[in-house]
Amino acid sequence: MYKVYLKDDEATKSYGFKLGGLVKKGNIICLLGDLGAGKTTLTQSFAKGLGVDDYVTSPTFTIVNEYDGRIPLYHFDVYRIGSSDEMYDIGYDEYINSDGVCIIEWANLIEDVLPEEYLSIELKYVEDGREMILTPKGEEYIRIVEELLK
Repeated sequence: MYKVYLKDDEATKSYGFKLGGLVKKGNIICLLGDLGAGKTTLTQSFAKGLGVDDYVTSPTFTIVNEYDGRIPLYHFDVYRIGSSDEMYDIGYDEYINSDGVCIIEWANLIEDVLPEEYLSIELKYVEDGREMILTPKGEEYIRIVEELLK
């Protein structure tokens, strides 16, 4: 587990953009945190780092939005999902096993269907900013985090 202090939205955007440049096909990023903690801000800058030109919005009602970048981006927001079984109704297994990158907001709600390896990023409010807690699961994600924190 790695902890990073984020003093403002610009710091969040900077890490998101850099992370977008580090990921490869098949990578999965799981975002956790309270409402307003910065998950969508991080996702928007992550998308820019992937070369996505579209405006990225949280897919609260559609559950998943697709974007074209140097790698396809599949942005999930599972806040309104009733159960993780519903994920299969939207083709979750096809997305997760694709040549794209998946970023999943509220991933803690579908923990039972997450693969063994992924990068978990929790955003938390702290006294004068935010804290980003990175938990890599697997060698690939340890490499990504080490590059991100250089």
